Amino acid sequence: MNFADKVIDFNQRLQYTGKLPEGFFVMNPFMDNPETLEVMRKFYNQYYGDNNPRKFLIGINPSRHGAGVTGVPFTDTKRLESACGIKMTSARTHEISSVFMYDMIEEFGGAAEFYREFYINSPFPLAIIREVKPGQFLNANYYDDPKLFLAVKDFMIESLKKHIELGLYQDEVFILGKKNAQFIHKLNQEANLFDKLTVLEHPRFIQQYKSKEKPLYIDKYLVAFNQNNGTV
Repeated sequence: MNFADKVIDFNQRLQYTGKLPEGFFVMNPFMDNPETLEVMRKFYNQYYGDNNPRKFLIGINPSRHGAGVTGVPFTDTKRLESACGIKMTSARTHEISSVFMYDMIEEFGGAAEFYREFYINSPFPLAIIREVKPGQFLNANYYDDPKLFLAVKDFMIESLKKHIELGLYQDEVFILGKKNAQFIHKLNQEANLFDKLTVLEHPRFIQQYKSKEKPLYIDKYLVAFNQNNGTV
């Protein structure tokens, strides 16, 4: 099995069967939409059809408009089509984190160049939503509620271990989001998964609150990625 085969197999088997605190729910796009499986397979076969090891970027958990639809982390349907050439017909989504991520990827050298070196996923690789009013749901982060974090903690550790087994470097991992990094640090202390945690601002934070400074944050990402290569 090559890298793509392993990721596809992981996603197809992915399910969360544990309990969650009242009001929280998990969305599994691989079970909810047949086209998600189709475009996810196309994406990984297109960019990961080899056995090369990759560096790991860790998000929080997918949003319901990003990977919660496409099955590809930090990729909404717009970027899936415009940057990756894969069209999704059953949904049309815009996800703010995806905008920054693909602007950064373009500066890196494009999707093919970026995904040749990097793999992105989350410790909780399924979308979490919270019911705020009857029938009204919003995105939730795994750390939004202490009970939620405790409920999913063991699942996240196992998920990270499975990601590493795909063929990921463990000497350094890139954490997206400062609060996310606090919790990944806790998981890492318990499970001893990575040697070094490099923390970067989350794409949503940058795009939403620091958009005028976006070029500086893109440069920060690129410098962090290239430090181990000895180039900037």
